[in-house]
Amino acid sequence: MASENATLPELRGEIDRIDDALHDLLIRRGEVVERIGALKKGLKGASALVPGREAQILQRLVARHRGGLPRAVVVRLWREMFASLVGLQGPFTLAVYMPRRGAGYLEIAHEQFGSYTPAISYTSVGQVIRAVTDGSATVGVLPRPQEDDASPWWPMILSDSPSTPKIVARLPFCGPGPTRGEGLEAMAVARMAYDPSGKDRTVLTLETDREVSRASMLRTLATAGLEDCSYEGLRFVTADTWLHLIETGGYVPNGDERLKKLLGAEAGAIKRTNILGGYAVPFTPADMKDPVP
Repeated sequence: MASENATLPELRGEIDRIDDALHDLLIRRGEVVERIGALKKGLKGASALVPGREAQILQRLVARHRGGLPRAVVVRLWREMFASLVGLQGPFTLAVYMPRRGAGYLEIAHEQFGSYTPAISYTSVGQVIRAVTDGSATVGVLPRPQEDDASPWWPMILSDSPSTPKIVARLPFCGPGPTRGEGLEAMAVARMAYDPSGKDRTVLTLETDREVSRASMLRTLATAGLEDCSYEGLRFVTADTWLHLIETGGYVPNGDERLKKLLGAEAGAIKRTNILGGYAVPFTPADMKDPVP
């Protein structure tokens, strides 16, 4: 370590030694990831993509970070590393919704899944979902659902088939950046169950045989024990089928007892529940705030 009174050449030499140490650790991390990939090949349903685990790592690093290097830069460095090492374990490609040039979703996708990860843009949400379903893409990036969507994409992933994509992440993970319009958000879908990070939200649908008000639905969810719920969308399917898109706090797996309590609620209106996936809660501006120099 350079002394307190080190000269410029001595400090540059210290930087070189640090760079070599960082590079050695990156090489070592890559070797460990390759060993993990080899072990996963023998495990049924194991995936190289682990958004929940990645979120846990970033949560820990952001919490322990200190010094002048911005937290957002730390997150971006690790996101690039995650993406490149996922690629070591097998094919890794993106299908990205891009209704028009410069819409911003490609930038969000690359910030989350790596600048050099191959990506194909599609002008319709259906094309993105099909690309993930048929295996031509590993991850699909779609706009975050809005309650007033005229033709929402989320009813397309209601099937329980193993080939049907599920929501695994919400983007951007560390808040608005300089490459896109502030407020643009997206969801990532993949052919896997989402892995919980410990700080999650679950996305589900409730099917009813008639229209039920948002306020009444939220009260029913709270009575069943589901906390911090928000109403995200409504889809009229047939005269006796309504789909309600809900987000709830925490990890809620299929078969959860709280979901069973919902069946038959609302005077028998609720006929079915379906988990569409979930995501690690993104960092807030307060989480990413750096100390004032």
